[in-house]
Amino acid sequence: MNKKAQDLAMHNKDTGSSEVQIAFLTDKIEVLSKHIKQFKKDKHSSVGLLRAVNKRKKLLEYLKKNKMDSYKNVLSKLNLRK
Repeated sequence: MNKKAQDLAMHNKDTGSSEVQIAFLTDKIEVLSKHIKQFKKDKHSSVGLLRAVNKRKKLLEYLKKNKMDSYKNVLSKLNLRK
């Protein structure tokens, strides 16, 4: 588990909460973005990037609707929105 996910985790073995999933997806999005900048014709990775972005968007909407304090915490720790 990476440092961002550990900061957002509720307990040591937490991998299923929305906050931790968003942290994992953010790391995946960063890696895929760098990959796609280097390999512009890799369409399979670009589809994976779009899926990861959409899933993170849905999870953020869920947090915003149900857990506003957690939503603000995730945004600040992951530097997602200014």
